[in-house]
Amino acid sequence: MKLWSMPSSGNSYKVRLLLALLGRDCEIVDVEDSSAALVSAKAAGRLPFGKAPVLELDDGRLLPESNAILCWLGEGTHFVPEDEFARASMLSWMFWEQNQHEGVIAVRAALQSYPARRHLATPERMAELLERGHALLQVMEDRLAVHEWLAGDAASLCDICLYGYTHSAGSKGGFEMGRFPAIGRWLDRIAALPGYRGLDA
Repeated sequence: MKLWSMPSSGNSYKVRLLLALLGRDCEIVDVEDSSAALVSAKAAGRLPFGKAPVLELDDGRLLPESNAILCWLGEGTHFVPEDEFARASMLSWMFWEQNQHEGVIAVRAALQSYPARRHLATPERMAELLERGHALLQVMEDRLAVHEWLAGDAASLCDICLYGYTHSAGSKGGFEMGRFPAIGRWLDRIAALPGYRGLDA
């Protein structure tokens, strides 16, 4: 397999993290934001939706969208709960991550991290994202204050999914992570999973 991956992106990272946790071999092709490699990959038709990550299977089929890739890789593994309700809850968190969490937590970090986007980081916009992000993180905090994992009684795909941008929400996004001690303990539990690799590994 081959993963077309943006090194700095939480969406790409969560796929790389699951591959590491599963011990799966995969060629990683870096297509960083604004790079010639990204332009080339788009021109070659390797990014069907125009963005990374995309998993290219051995037979040449292309699977875009990070959470779809997680589901494909996770099929039949211990990262997908056997219990039907826990499995549905896992998917709920994954849908919420892309529909709510990513569009605030990741966006605030991107406005501070990518030079081409910094002109959009007005004080009003950054303040709005900070307030909304803290409210979203509180949703996670409320769950994790009484449960070790987001769905079921073990780490599942939604934990890996939400780890992607949450683990750097403080350092990259400027969110006040000290307000969320249960999230902090959850981050530590994921980092302790066998096979774990960090964003820059």
